[in-house]
Amino acid sequence: MSDVFISYGHSTLKQTLQVADALRGLGYDVWLDDQLPAHRAYTDVIEERLKAAKAIVVIWSAEAAKSHWVRAEANTALEANTLVQLTVDGVMPPMPFNQIQCADLAGWTGDIDAPGWRKVVTSVADLVGGTGAAPTSAAAPSVADAPLPMPSKPSIAVMPFANLSGDPEQDYFADGMVVEIVEALSRIRSIFVIASGSSLSFKGKGIGAQEAARQLGVRYVLEGSVRKAGGRVRIGVQLIDAADGAQIWTHRFEDTLEDVFALQDSVALAVAGKIEPTVRQAEIRRASARPTDNLSSYDLYLRAIPLQRTLVRANMLEALDLASRAITLDPDFGPALALAAICHRIIMVNGWSDDLEGHHRLGLELAHRALKAAGDDAAVLASVAASLDFLEDDYGAAVALLERALTLNPGCASAWFRSGIVRVRAGGTDAAIENFRTALRLDPLGPLQPSAMGGIGRALFQQGRFSEAVPLLKEHAQHVDAPLPQAFLAASYGHLAQSGEAQGALAHYRALSSQPLDAFAANWVRDPAQRKLFLDGIAMAEGKMPPDAATDG
Repeated sequence: MSDVFISYGHSTLKQTLQVADALRGLGYDVWLDDQLPAHRAYTDVIEERLKAAKAIVVIWSAEAAKSHWVRAEANTALEANTLVQLTVDGVMPPMPFNQIQCADLAGWTGDIDAPGWRKVVTSVADLVGGTGAAPTSAAAPSVADAPLPMPSKPSIAVMPFANLSGDPEQDYFADGMVVEIVEALSRIRSIFVIASGSSLSFKGKGIGAQEAARQLGVRYVLEGSVRKAGGRVRIGVQLIDAADGAQIWTHRFEDTLEDVFALQDSVALAVAGKIEPTVRQAEIRRASARPTDNLSSYDLYLRAIPLQRTLVRANMLEALDLASRAITLDPDFGPALALAAICHRIIMVNGWSDDLEGHHRLGLELAHRALKAAGDDAAVLASVAASLDFLEDDYGAAVALLERALTLNPGCASAWFRSGIVRVRAGGTDAAIENFRTALRLDPLGPLQPSAMGGIGRALFQQGRFSEAVPLLKEHAQHVDAPLPQAFLAASYGHLAQSGEAQGALAHYRALSSQPLDAFAANWVRDPAQRKLFLDGIAMAEGKMPPDAATDG
């Protein structure tokens, strides 16, 4: 059984995990209710763990003070003389627990020498049976002396922003900018983000990006500056790869100070939207440069991503193989499950296999596994939504997943892109164009850019705006040697009576896919009127002239 049982209100889960990790770092076996097994009644397990624990740490907060569960657990600890109390938001214990000392950890950032933390550790050691005193920084290596191990996923710290305004009163705005960006980045489940309290502890200490990254145990560091002039403010940010100190992304924002909080929100959202694809591309380059033996699940997944994005049959099959190997190593790796589902779906809709039903079945299975494994990851949710839209033909369920993804992380460019894919297929062309444009605003130079441009081209085609669609579809076709843009180019040229270009696009399509174009249309265009528009264009590209064919007026 565990040495320490932690009781808490779920609104303070982040602080609770920080306390739990710190105690585990001291060698204690810690139990939280997130470890409840699925096969037993949770009340029985909690009672069993409470009785067996040598120390019961109660984390008081406004929510915990009102919780019957927390009060009951605290009462059990009080009767057993195993109670250790702390507060993380300044709310003190209710009666009768207020008769016992409560450590104040409000705003605690992990400092082992903080008086409140030393009080907690001393009490736990006394109850569990340790040295009876908190370890001191002199007795153990400090963070600066012993670099922290790198997390298993991309990691980032947002350093204190430099106030270049010459106005000390603007420090609050610079610090608030850091907090808002950290909050926005924390919504991205694929990135490990250092809490703003730890980041801001470097303020005024003159520590460079690489040294800060070493001390915090992260790969990337975001630096920034704020300069106020009159009623306007200029915010500059740069993302540093701490491995070599290279700058991998930089941007400048400028706006008025009419609404400070709205400005902080908009900058934070924009930074989060840019950082996710930038970091992912940096990680892909890092993985691709490694030797191919002894790769972990995450490395295999990263190597699969750029292959899948090419939409080329051979690359898609290789991407599926890499993603499948990643899943073999880690069966609950949500992003790899979602990526494999995408590969099966694209192979199926393009007719790139003799066993299309098998790809349909496996894609559906993997999509649901991804949803179960990573249902709080915005990128995974959006990816699953697009797969299920094709594989289950359930537009309503796909939209619900997309809305959930964008609620979790409104700065996720891939979620906006996949929302565009789902909506253009359903015929919601205006919404699709807006979604694709949002994805491009968030990630204007990333690998999704050609496909987003192609998505806008498809939507314009489905609106009958053939001459506007052509350059966007050509842009897409120049970056991916795939049947999708060629099919829509052929239909566009057919409507525009450009027979030579139409025949060329048709030939290119047929070199890439043996799937009949009526089957292609059934897969990619759900709306009957828009599907007819596509098939009329194909007929004209083939030299036929439907009597009711549309023209580009």
